[in-house]
Amino acid sequence: MAQMMNKIKTYITQFIKKTKINVYDILLKYHESKRAFKKDLIDIKTDELNLKKKKKIDRVQLKYLHHLSMYESRAGIVSDYIQKKIDERVSKIKHQYYWKNRIINQKIKRAKTEELKEKLTIRKHGLEKEKQEKIREVKKTLINPQPSEMDKQLYAEKKAVLEKNKNETTSLIREKTSQRVTEMKEKTEKEIQNHQDKVDTYTQRIVTLEKTLKHREDTLVLDEGVALSLRHLSMHFGGLKAVDELSFDVKKGEIFGLIGPNGAGKTTVFNCITRFYKPTSGDMYFRNANKKTIHLNEVAVHNIIKEGIVRTFQNVELVWELNILDNLLVAAHSIYRSSFFGHSVHSRLTKREETVYTKRAMKILKDLDLTPYTYAFPIGLPYGVLKKVELARTLMSHPKLIILDEPAAGLNDSETRALAEVIKKIKKEYDVTVFLVEHDMGLVMSICDTVCAISFGKKLAMGTPKEIQNSKVVQEAYLGGD
Repeated sequence: MAQMMNKIKTYITQFIKKTKINVYDILLKYHESKRAFKKDLIDIKTDELNLKKKKKIDRVQLKYLHHLSMYESRAGIVSDYIQKKIDERVSKIKHQYYWKNRIINQKIKRAKTEELKEKLTIRKHGLEKEKQEKIREVKKTLINPQPSEMDKQLYAEKKAVLEKNKNETTSLIREKTSQRVTEMKEKTEKEIQNHQDKVDTYTQRIVTLEKTLKHREDTLVLDEGVALSLRHLSMHFGGLKAVDELSFDVKKGEIFGLIGPNGAGKTTVFNCITRFYKPTSGDMYFRNANKKTIHLNEVAVHNIIKEGIVRTFQNVELVWELNILDNLLVAAHSIYRSSFFGHSVHSRLTKREETVYTKRAMKILKDLDLTPYTYAFPIGLPYGVLKKVELARTLMSHPKLIILDEPAAGLNDSETRALAEVIKKIKKEYDVTVFLVEHDMGLVMSICDTVCAISFGKKLAMGTPKEIQNSKVVQEAYLGGD
């Protein structure tokens, strides 16, 4: 009886600890998303304030030029502002007389008598003189042909006064904007630090609780250097064993390659990890960004992306009716914090989030050399570009593990080399773990840190690319035995 009570007590204690871990994980994700959002928002708010400053200064400059132009006209000075006004008015006059001349030319062509043609020609010359006279009147109105010394002196005095007022006003605008930017940054940085402190606190609590659970028989906690772990994974379709007792670990921050002949079960492994398939047996564990070990068998397929796992498919899966930028923004749906109601009324938070994620999308497109295709539609673009767009889309949700299913399929040699550089760049700059399935051995051997070879769902060998190349078991699986 005492032994049973101890087991019940242990179970309840463990259940409470797991519940606390889940609660801390939810709070941690909330503060992490707020921290990341505020961090991106600083630059956007700074740009907005600087844009307002520029508009105010432009208005002050325009007002200064307008007031000064009145004294320039009297002093007979042709400044750029006055010349622009002259050109605008002359352009309107020329446009007006262009259509009048065109009508007369048509009448001349249709005229049946020489007398009528002569009258119309005279009328045409009269219009030309009238046009030139109006142009002279415009110039005479805006530029005094005979300015006096008093006009010139008045212009010099007013110019000094107006310029002084302009400089004082623009200086005040810059000073106020600079002060507002500083205050905004200080306020936002305090909020960011507050969220970061909460993140650190909850992370530490999760780590502490997981350490107490680590040695329990029914609980597995991954080591810090492991991102993904498969334990005796099996997937059966009737009597067919697509995956058979497969086990391996994917280290954090590495490019891990899964290879094997056609029908070896590679894509099935991906589908099990991303919960498209429910495995027959075995366990899958993932260490998310919050250092919490997630049992993927218990995660719903639509929540996999929220844990930091994203994937691509063998075939290009883009929204063909949307341009490339919108295709990337669609992928940010999992990290939006605004509600359905907020999107319906286009709330302030929704607008801010759209601005932040649009900026992130533009940065990703720039990093992957896709900026020229920002507003292009996928239909008709080269296949290599579409593959890169799929890669770019995976980065929108701040992933920790990117699963690539045959990314080089359908690409030529130059496109494959370019793709290899892109994958390396993504791994380094975005601090992600890459897990890929690929038949192109040149790509696998050039970019992978670790390679696992499987055949008929079973693991054949695992090691560095060179070790896999020299493995007789792998050679027999690909090329056949003696």
